[in-house]
Amino acid sequence: MRHIEGVQEVSVDLIHFSPGHAFCGGLLIGLAAAILVLGNGRIAGISGITGGLLTAPANDRAWRIAFIAGLMAAPWVYRLLAPLPGVSIDASALAIVIAGLLVGVGTRYASGCTSGHGVCGISRGSVRSVVATFAFMTAGFVTVLVTRHILGI
Repeated sequence: MRHIEGVQEVSVDLIHFSPGHAFCGGLLIGLAAAILVLGNGRIAGISGITGGLLTAPANDRAWRIAFIAGLMAAPWVYRLLAPLPGVSIDASALAIVIAGLLVGVGTRYASGCTSGHGVCGISRGSVRSVVATFAFMTAGFVTVLVTRHILGI
């Protein structure tokens, strides 16, 4: 992969990539989503859970905090069992902040994020989630096509 100054580049260690690890990760995500919906009646949409911390009544915050704490603790627990994979992000802090804000705006327009629509919504048969997932996946593909292959950046 070529390097262009100031352009965001994310590298994945494909030499050590294992479909088995990806499959197990997917199973764990599905299991966590199922436990949350069956045990608490809530959808595991990260943007909704996080946004709810600011707006939810006090008696609805504990599970949100526990869920987010679990997300943040997971890499540390994994690190006890195996080394964390190497990740390299060649982007400025400004580019990362702008990207994060754009994702936040997108989740508000779509009434949910990739985890809420893509994992939970589609599994529940939600037409709205199928449409939303199709829209954000298509937007991602088109963005990569335009920036990497047409504009060459």
